Amino acid sequence: MPATKEVECLDDECDLDMFENHYTYDVPDDHAVADLACPYCGGSQLAEIEV
Repeated sequence: MPATKEVECLDDECDLDMFENHYTYDVPDDHAVADLACPYCGGSQLAEIEV
């Protein structure tokens, strides 16, 4: 099953608390949260939430 990551935006000005990123089987192995941008503010201060 493809991976799902829960991500939080660490920017104090951003109102988004977290979002889920659902991947397909085609995502490269070296893809990381650092390659993403916040869908709300567009910032790059993101961290994966460990569940």
